[in-house]
Amino acid sequence: MKLETAEFIRSAHGSGEYLRDGRPEIAFVGRSNVGKSSLLNRLLGRKGLARISSTPGRTQAVNYFLVNRRFYFVDLPGYGYAKAGREDRREWAGRVEGYFRQALPGALVVMLVDGKVGATPLDVQAYQYLSSLGAAIVVAATKIDKLPRGRWAAMVREVRATLELEESIPVIPVSARSGDGIKELWGAIAPHFEASPR
Repeated sequence: MKLETAEFIRSAHGSGEYLRDGRPEIAFVGRSNVGKSSLLNRLLGRKGLARISSTPGRTQAVNYFLVNRRFYFVDLPGYGYAKAGREDRREWAGRVEGYFRQALPGALVVMLVDGKVGATPLDVQAYQYLSSLGAAIVVAATKIDKLPRGRWAAMVREVRATLELEESIPVIPVSARSGDGIKELWGAIAPHFEASPR
């Protein structure tokens, strides 16, 4: 797919601000500090489009990026940031749930799991929650540049087993740093918006 334009459109903090203009949406979700913003920037070929921070829990809004004027990449707040207060966590959960209530079943969800750490109990909860909503899911195992290439296949098997994934759900090892797996991830995402008439 030829990437022509990518622009930040809006940060939404509540249900009245979520975009519903009929364009396909690809929503990126994962634990805090799993590398969502870095991966978005790498996929879109724009260094500072999604703001990156080494501080977990920095993305607190639902951020929309319009790609090729045809579909949205949606950056969702990370889950499981331990230092966030209970009220903050409740607010984030409400925001993410509010987004999914409006976006599903139409949106494709790219769920990020840290390839170096593996799938955590929080990832298992998130996957079960998304599955219960009937979401179409692609799993991206991030930060694989920190793993020897010979470990990738075993890591993918471990992620599959921990999340109890159905065979039809792909697990794609990716690295925002090296670019490994970016083409494959685009290959998994593309059918979702190519089917759209826009």
